[in-house]
Amino acid sequence: MGKRDDLIQKYAEDLRNDCGMEPDMDLLTKVTIGCGPSIYNADASTVAGSDPEELQRVVDGFLKKKLGLPDGPDLMDAVNKAIDTYGRSNRTKYRAVIYYLLTKHFGKEAVYS
Repeated sequence: MGKRDDLIQKYAEDLRNDCGMEPDMDLLTKVTIGCGPSIYNADASTVAGSDPEELQRVVDGFLKKKLGLPDGPDLMDAVNKAIDTYGRSNRTKYRAVIYYLLTKHFGKEAVYS
């Protein structure tokens, strides 16, 4: 197994243990690949759940740009819900897991097919 496969397994464990859900491994793999090389960078691979600028980047760069969602307050609400699901006290919130949760929340799995 390569480094990316190891990370995907780590993300799947976080979804099981921290988020209480069984991941769709095919979708999780595609979301992880979509994150590009950022998954290998310690800082870029995580989302700072208490940083408003970081959360806005998730809205602008992922929800609006990648998933093609129209702007609105429901986008930031969904990001906050994903952070709550992952656990606000969890210091390491992986970007791929947050993006997976948001993709599922908005039913946008087709973006990755």
